[in-house]
Amino acid sequence: MIPSLVTAKSLSRTYQMRRGLFGAGVDVRAVDGVSLRIAAGETLGIVGESGSGKSTLGRMVLGLERPDEGTVTFDGEPMPASFTREWRRSRARMQMIYQDPLGALDRRLTVLDQVREPLDIHGRGVREARAGEALAMLSRVGLSSHLAGRYPHELSGGQRQRVVLARALMTAPEFLVCDEPVSALDVSIQAQVVNLLVDLQEEFRLAMLFISHDLRVVRQISRRVAVMYLGRFVEEGDADDLFAAPRHPYTRALVSAAPAPGAKSERIVLTGEPPNPAQRPPGCAFHPRCPLAVDRCRSESPVLRTLDGGRRVACHLVEGAHQTREAA
Repeated sequence: MIPSLVTAKSLSRTYQMRRGLFGAGVDVRAVDGVSLRIAAGETLGIVGESGSGKSTLGRMVLGLERPDEGTVTFDGEPMPASFTREWRRSRARMQMIYQDPLGALDRRLTVLDQVREPLDIHGRGVREARAGEALAMLSRVGLSSHLAGRYPHELSGGQRQRVVLARALMTAPEFLVCDEPVSALDVSIQAQVVNLLVDLQEEFRLAMLFISHDLRVVRQISRRVAVMYLGRFVEEGDADDLFAAPRHPYTRALVSAAPAPGAKSERIVLTGEPPNPAQRPPGCAFHPRCPLAVDRCRSESPVLRTLDGGRRVACHLVEGAHQTREAA
């Protein structure tokens, strides 16, 4: 087995939501016992509908949010407590790409100042040479030097996302968490940014956790894919195998909505909306929308089991699975 750079075990996170001004607090379990591994140079794609817990999972893996339960290790060492001195030092090796590039940038600083800033914060290199390094990184992500003096509002969406990428790469990180990094961009610009990410991953041997609701983008960039529903993984496996032959009913519905070019498949339309996380249904959380649900699905929650070939699926109706719960 290839050694893991990032390992998360049984991560859970619960928030308290208040109903009305004077209502009682209600627990909302955003992430529920999720485990994952990512090797150096590998991309794990996380897909699922809005509200499935993808972003919360990404923040916990990066140490931006502390899990209520579970552990995260990076390069064999436990993740330091959030916002401590040790955690800030480790952040030079781990960076995040946000969904909204304009919101991630400081509108008061020029592009050059913002790309150089990580070197100033972590004390990297010679002070006089940092501006030159920032200009070189801007060129590497496809931005001309004449943009260095501009402010974020003077750039297009695609240019802003390239600035965010350049800033994230300045400390030569080993791991990127990409949280919907292209969803706010036009389709043509999405392809350019995704291709850039693929090139940069090969050049810097980056490990990536790529979060998206767009299966077409995830298919293009990910080696492995995990499908998330209401805070849990329901299926995980090799990207090509998973898209070619999804096993969980939820995964089948997602894949049918975004078929591969030239493929012929019948669209599976799910009825209803995802359940309220504060009122999680008993048994399998997907059973109210599943066309194949049986009585067992309504009363017993399935565990994530390993199929022959390494696929992991949480479904009572999948045959050929080992019956023991898999540890990450």
